[in-house]
Amino acid sequence: MSNGWNTFVTDFRFVFIQDDRWKSLFQGLGNTLVITFFAVMIGIVLGAIVATVRTTYDKNNGDMKKRNPVGFYILSIANVICKLYLTVIRGTPVVVQLMIAYFIIFATSNNSTAVAVFAFGINSGAYVAEIIRGGIMSIDEGQFEAGRSLGFNYGQTMIYIIIPQVFKVVLPTLCNEFIVLLKETSVAGYVGIMDLTKAGDIIRGRTFSAFLPLLGVAAIYLVMVVILTALVGCLERSLRKNER
Repeated sequence: MSNGWNTFVTDFRFVFIQDDRWKSLFQGLGNTLVITFFAVMIGIVLGAIVATVRTTYDKNNGDMKKRNPVGFYILSIANVICKLYLTVIRGTPVVVQLMIAYFIIFATSNNSTAVAVFAFGINSGAYVAEIIRGGIMSIDEGQFEAGRSLGFNYGQTMIYIIIPQVFKVVLPTLCNEFIVLLKETSVAGYVGIMDLTKAGDIIRGRTFSAFLPLLGVAAIYLVMVVILTALVGCLERSLRKNER
């Protein structure tokens, strides 16, 4: 037992402490958190816009066609674009999207982190859009009629009546989507970004030891996910209490 522990300590020092290789993990962790945070912001904004376009079309296309033909055709085109976006993004792997963004769309860019934020944000937006759209469509139609009876137009009904209810419904699911996004950023190393996974792989290459570097990376991801999952659980319990 003592010999095994001494061997582990020796290997740990060699892999992480020697030449300050642990700093690579912290640098990678920082990049992972930066990419995740800004990608989440892009995903929320883009997802909300796409969800709004799609639900507006689904709920109002009949009335708009009669009352405002021009607005109806504009909305129809926007809805087709949103559907195409959702189909392409959800139908292709995120690593392929990342490489297309880096090697084709932004081939001349020197800021690989910004490219990764863009790619992951666009990818997240597609899933966030469907989460929000599902939340809006789950609201009883009577809520929309109540808004009209109060003299609200469709936009006012959405802002003052529907969105607050949707927020409660979809928030836990959105949080889980962001946990998934955190883990998906592990493919950022494909375009040379020093994220957490890439840092572990670099340490593996320098030390010729795969066990401890990759175990360390997995442990860090696990700790982050456990913490975020616990926070989501607290949030869900809080929302249930408020409903009572």
